[in-house]
Amino acid sequence: VQLQASGGGLVQTGDSLRLSCAASGRTFSNVAMAWFRRPPGKEREFVSASTWRGEVTYYAESVKGRFTISRDNAKNAVYLQMNSLKPEDTAVYYCAADPPGSYSGSYRYWGQGTQVTVSS
Repeated sequence: VQLQASGGGLVQTGDSLRLSCAASGRTFSNVAMAWFRRPPGKEREFVSASTWRGEVTYYAESVKGRFTISRDNAKNAVYLQMNSLKPEDTAVYYCAADPPGSYSGSYRYWGQGTQVTVSS
């Protein structure tokens, strides 16, 4: 089972990026998926999650109105559209799947992370 995150990069304040996470090894179309991030020198933090149908989504307060999570169950993938990026969004972003409990808590499967750097 593997989650492969991609789409990170170096951008300027106000720019946009779209992160992708492709899953392989099993289907994740029937479980929640999420994005977390680890800013430099800080703990990993919840960013956004989506129920398996995508009908309910959750966002950290710091990204509400700027980030949008979506998923394509046919492709076994989840995405994070990030707009109006700020320097404080700089972090390694991780995708995750199948939470045993809270959407903002632990997950059974994790991707390897993709670096997002926002310059001021």
